[in-house]
Amino acid sequence: MLRFRDASVTDPDAHRLLDDYFAERAAGFPAEQGEYRPTWPDAAQFTPPAGVFLVLEDDEGRAVGCGGVRRIQRSPEHRIRFEVKHLWLAPEGRGHGEGRRLLQELERRAAEFGAEEVVLDTNASLEAAGGLYRSSGYVEIEPYNANPNATHWYGKQM
Repeated sequence: MLRFRDASVTDPDAHRLLDDYFAERAAGFPAEQGEYRPTWPDAAQFTPPAGVFLVLEDDEGRAVGCGGVRRIQRSPEHRIRFEVKHLWLAPEGRGHGEGRRLLQELERRAAEFGAEEVVLDTNASLEAAGGLYRSSGYVEIEPYNANPNATHWYGKQM
């Protein structure tokens, strides 16, 4: 089982994981949607109480995954909204339920910060991610941002 570690997005492990995440997304991005455009996270947005960024470590202390949650503009219904960003596991960490555990931990942290709703965006090419979100209670919502890499937007009431 992997362990969660709070980290700045500028932490060397977090930086390497984000590099790997962006490289994998760019390599698998659908050509018909143009070029993948990575957006490096702003550390201030992932620092409590605005948000948090987590690094997952294996039993040997190797960083094998990451993800964050940050407060964004309130929903149209005026609910306090937090957004899940950059949820990613290295290939060797996949298939054991750790992505679900990470998502649940990010939701828990968002709730501690006062979230009434958690949202996220994803691309249709990330079929496993979409399945994880839907099976975790997320439903499709209207786009809440102009992310050029996204094709689907999801939300979940807390």
